[in-house]
Amino acid sequence: MREPPPAVVVGGGLAGCEAAWQLARAGFESILYEMRPHTTTEAHQTGFLAELVCSNSFKSTEITNAHGLLKTELTRLGSLLLAVARENAVPAGKALAVDRAGFSGQVTRIIENEKRIHLLREEVAELPDNDRTLCILASGPLTSAKLHQSLNDFVGEQSLYFYDAISPILAAESIDMDCCFPQSRYGKGDDYLNCPLDEEFYHRFVKELISADTAVAKDFESAGFFPGCLPVEVIAASGPLSLAYGPMKPVGLVDPATGRRPFAVLQLRRENAAGTMFNLVGFQTRLRQAEQRRVFGMIPALARARYLRYGSVHRNTFLNLPRVGRPVLEINGRPNLLVAGQITGVEGYVESIGTGLLSGINVARRLKGLEPAAPPPQMMLGALVAYVHQADPEGFQPMNANFGLLPPLPGPKTGRIRRREAFVARALDALEEFNNAWVKPVFK
Repeated sequence: MREPPPAVVVGGGLAGCEAAWQLARAGFESILYEMRPHTTTEAHQTGFLAELVCSNSFKSTEITNAHGLLKTELTRLGSLLLAVARENAVPAGKALAVDRAGFSGQVTRIIENEKRIHLLREEVAELPDNDRTLCILASGPLTSAKLHQSLNDFVGEQSLYFYDAISPILAAESIDMDCCFPQSRYGKGDDYLNCPLDEEFYHRFVKELISADTAVAKDFESAGFFPGCLPVEVIAASGPLSLAYGPMKPVGLVDPATGRRPFAVLQLRRENAAGTMFNLVGFQTRLRQAEQRRVFGMIPALARARYLRYGSVHRNTFLNLPRVGRPVLEINGRPNLLVAGQITGVEGYVESIGTGLLSGINVARRLKGLEPAAPPPQMMLGALVAYVHQADPEGFQPMNANFGLLPPLPGPKTGRIRRREAFVARALDALEEFNNAWVKPVFK
């Protein structure tokens, strides 16, 4: 009888697919469990692996941006999913945005055709208890209720949650193009559609947005939102100009109809390669569907918009890793159990891919009799991993990649641009050493 694969990956999202791919790349077989489409979630729409739920943007590609630096690190470490993302890119200025269906469809085909990855479409209801099998838990923020309970039973009351919101998607043909203008900020192309608002209209829009009826999620009153994914109505309620300085900021834009910068703009970003769908940038919401049509329909360009997907709110699960984890994404007391993706407490697509890549490499290292690797904190990936293990467990919340996570630079303080360039140079040096010493030996 054939021996089962030495590794199991639970969850076919971004992190799980990247982890399974890294194991296969190192020559090891694994079982990849994905419960969809047989068991669904409140946010997923398809049965594709690596489905993108909240947005189609992987954020900036500029290396002096924290997300651009993280992408550079993961690309040089051999990330599959970032390579697929670039192949399915849609215009988005200096950001990497993708055609969702094209991206997740291609990832699914690659995983299904990889002989070392055995894809099982079934739900995992409890944590594996086989000490001989290395397991990567990458079940994501929408971990099923049964597995969530099993996880909670193991770590105690350390499995936390917060609520997350997603933006609506509109049919391009239903947008009134005469009421918006194509332009990226600071003249960097025309990848975005901009719906301009004057000052009077902006304040009227904000008033209606704040007073609109919301969909109240179960246990909502005791829930918290991750700051990077606040519903637009929550942002609006924090101050009259919070949107004008936030997701509706008009900086770097000039309305060709007036020759001036608008007071505020609602930006629309292409959702697919064909340009038949657009999403509302930064407009994640928990408004009821009728209220989304009414309030967002106040914007002239969206007066007759057809919604292909409404904004919604859902619960995200993550672990308090500072309390229950080891610095290499392992769980205390279970060296055969690693975690990856948003369940670790990182927030964002690229961050999830990064933890999947690292967990896959670390399982491969263990299978080769090597100690697991922790990237140096001078790298953006290393700084993220350090954060989810070293943050204050009493107030632990999910974290995006940002330069504030990196250790301070030596010497006198310099300007912002030079400081970022120095962070990048130091990170790339650390990356080269980490790659040569810890990563490349896994794939020889």
